[in-house]
Amino acid sequence: MQTATPVQRRVTRPRADALRNRERIVTAAREMFVEFGPYVPLDEVARRAGVGNATVYRNFPDREALAREVVCSVMDRTAEAAEAALAESGDAFAALARFVHASVDERIGAMCPMFQGSFDQNHPDLDASRQRLEHLVESLMDRARRAGQLRADVAVGDVMVAAAQLSRPLGGAMCLSIDRFVHRHIQLFLDGLRAPARSVLPGTAVTMEALRAPCTDQPMSSMDDGGHQ
Repeated sequence: MQTATPVQRRVTRPRADALRNRERIVTAAREMFVEFGPYVPLDEVARRAGVGNATVYRNFPDREALAREVVCSVMDRTAEAAEAALAESGDAFAALARFVHASVDERIGAMCPMFQGSFDQNHPDLDASRQRLEHLVESLMDRARRAGQLRADVAVGDVMVAAAQLSRPLGGAMCLSIDRFVHRHIQLFLDGLRAPARSVLPGTAVTMEALRAPCTDQPMSSMDDGGHQ
């Protein structure tokens, strides 16, 4: 009795043009989220990407799926910048500084509004991208700290919050005009990270866990501990 030969299932791979369309949609959405915020009409995203509405919805069934892909894409590109900085030899703080400037160019601050409303912040794809990025930034900071170049009272959250805040567009029609000042202000922030510290920071170093903790109604601590000096 002969046994039937197992049928080899052919793995379906996306066509090259389908992959290009998906990338064009994500790129267009990222640009428009930066310019107009997270609620830009998806029809406008399709128009900028040069594809039909059906192509957008075939790749992303709803706005949340597209927003998640954009956020993951930005975090992944920022992580690649961190990996490139870690691969550098030489001045550890200079490598950290180059990464921070690169992260600002990715406009990570513009992604903050995506995490509002019903957005699933714990989606596995987001978690994977976030953990990768945080680990790489921690490694960059550890290297600069071991070299005696990074002040001891800062953590990953301090760097990521500053990069996000300084790269987040301001409200108003002329919000993008501040881009020419962003790297100047980032450099001022980086100078404040250098060791030895020139002041005492209020509060404690900001970890990513602290950033994700629920807000409380307690007032902010005062600057009486020397942060104003």
